[in-house]
Amino acid sequence: MKIDLRNLSHSYDVKVLNDINFNLKGYKSIAIIGISGSGKSTLLRLLSGLETPTKGKVFINDNDVLLSSYKKSIGFIFQNHNLFPHLSLLENITIILEKTRGHKKDDAIQIAKKYLDLLKLSDQYNKSPRNVSGGQAQRASIARALSLNPEIIFMDEPTASLDPILTYEVLSAVEDLKVLGKNFVFVTHVLSFVRDFADYIIFMEKGKILEHGKPDILDNPKTFSLKEFMKKVK
Repeated sequence: MKIDLRNLSHSYDVKVLNDINFNLKGYKSIAIIGISGSGKSTLLRLLSGLETPTKGKVFINDNDVLLSSYKKSIGFIFQNHNLFPHLSLLENITIILEKTRGHKKDDAIQIAKKYLDLLKLSDQYNKSPRNVSGGQAQRASIARALSLNPEIIFMDEPTASLDPILTYEVLSAVEDLKVLGKNFVFVTHVLSFVRDFADYIIFMEKGKILEHGKPDILDNPKTFSLKEFMKKVK
């Protein structure tokens, strides 16, 4: 995967990202870490094209992320599962495939079952989100993202609302997806998952990329800020 950020800034009521220039290529699973308010989730949304930057440009694999062709090549997994509450887990996937990808109903059902099975939800097809556990619902949302056959999967704190047991359940399922050969960019506060799943880490503070490198930067941080961050999260 190739990431190219050019003079990237973004503001809401205040400036959240501050003139970032950054280039990276050759990695498939990139973690973005930092304290709350550091800008990591905002950066993730800009990388995925979900938001338009206040200033600057974002290119992924040489594609402008604001182009519709790029947006069709990604999947996004949110903090909460965002499933339609009135539909079954199976229907939550088939409706997306039919409406946005033009699949026939029978084809959509087969694709949905394939990914629900992959996420160990073969016995939950016909249950609604409220009748499964939080971990199962989040795994269903991952299955929905995968069903679109994205090149890149973005995950924003996918276990933020889950207890430790369900967190383990979801992250174990995500780790099993490595065999699919997809690219991942994710924000998480679970450093054990970062160590196991990421092959590159971006550390943010106050809207800037302060340190970046392979996972061993967690054991040998160069900046005072990352050293202090590691003390607090261990």
